[in-house]
Amino acid sequence: MIRVKTSVVASALLTAALGSAGAAAADYGPGVTDTEIKIGSTTAYSGPVSAYGTVGRLQTAYYEMINAGGGINGRKVKLISLDDAYTPAKAVEQTRRLVEQDEVLAMVGSVGTVTNSATQKYLNGRKVPQILVISGAAKWDNPTAFPWSTPLYPSYRLEALAMATHLMRHKPDAKLALLSQNDDAGRDYIKGFKEGLGAEVSSQILKEMTYEPSEPTIDSQIVALKATGADTVFMMATPKFGAQAIRKIAELNWKPQMYVASVTTSIETVLKPAGVDNAVGVMSAFAFKRPEDPRWANDPDVVAYKAFLERWYPAGKLDDSSNIIAYISTYVMTKLLERCGDNLTRDNLMAQATTIDALEAPLLLPGVTITTTPRSVTPFRKLSVGRFDGTTWVMEGEPIDVEAATR
Repeated sequence: MIRVKTSVVASALLTAALGSAGAAAADYGPGVTDTEIKIGSTTAYSGPVSAYGTVGRLQTAYYEMINAGGGINGRKVKLISLDDAYTPAKAVEQTRRLVEQDEVLAMVGSVGTVTNSATQKYLNGRKVPQILVISGAAKWDNPTAFPWSTPLYPSYRLEALAMATHLMRHKPDAKLALLSQNDDAGRDYIKGFKEGLGAEVSSQILKEMTYEPSEPTIDSQIVALKATGADTVFMMATPKFGAQAIRKIAELNWKPQMYVASVTTSIETVLKPAGVDNAVGVMSAFAFKRPEDPRWANDPDVVAYKAFLERWYPAGKLDDSSNIIAYISTYVMTKLLERCGDNLTRDNLMAQATTIDALEAPLLLPGVTITTTPRSVTPFRKLSVGRFDGTTWVMEGEPIDVEAATR
């Protein structure tokens, strides 16, 4: 197993070593020539979640940057990113086209649980890598049933486990109220949170409620949860509803400790609309730096990310979390291709994707790395828990090794 570091020197030495080793016996899979590596992806460029289209646009821009610098091991990367409109049938159609007509080496960094789920059996049946899937669903860590699939996103379960672990360390007698979106993501979060609490503490949950994404507001749910007398709230809500909930809790003069999903942590799109004073003390779990957060203004990773957006993707919004994960996932893919050297087969790409050892990717928080093994392909094992202080997110202590904490 190769331990990957992000320093320029280490990366250059690794690339040179693998390149010279592979030069003796080049082995190519579909989509690979002496000058090109062709990969595929789908995301929603149209439809109700077309905002996710920024993922494909940033990925394309990142490979343009890599190609302008000479490519990877002398080869240019060609990403073919197609619109799936976030519908399973369209995702299947576009994926089949990429595999059977365009003959891509792999499907990389596709967005969404429902769309990737629709293509998973097809890709695994054909032994086509479906790697760096942008979805936090627990189902992606299942190498026994689906050995050709890997995620690149902190699992919803892991986030919830980290927050529950933090709560148990600091307030084990909490009186709890739970709110979640009524979908698979919401259920994953709630399951993970309860797992982190343990069977005995789960009895301290006074009320659980859900909401539908189609509802105009969740005010009624917040009123009902306040009536329980809970002093702690765990909430899985998308940005719009997260802002509503934080604001409504303040309007009711209710002062519970709040733990929220990472999608509800954007200062610009959630906390400011909710009222930053209302959000003081809110907790969440983190793997990534928030580039718009003043805390990271002079951080080298963030400075480089801002420079990338300015030159290569000026339409990309700094505070869009979809851009952050797209940036990280594409960086990881370049490292995997470097490690492949001239052995650019599907088998070898999967071997590299399932043996990542403590990769320190850009925009990850200090102490958070990416690790995969053939038996567990979930990329994150540690997350930091932070508290919003009215200006920025302040991490509390070292990252939590969640699996170790819950054993």
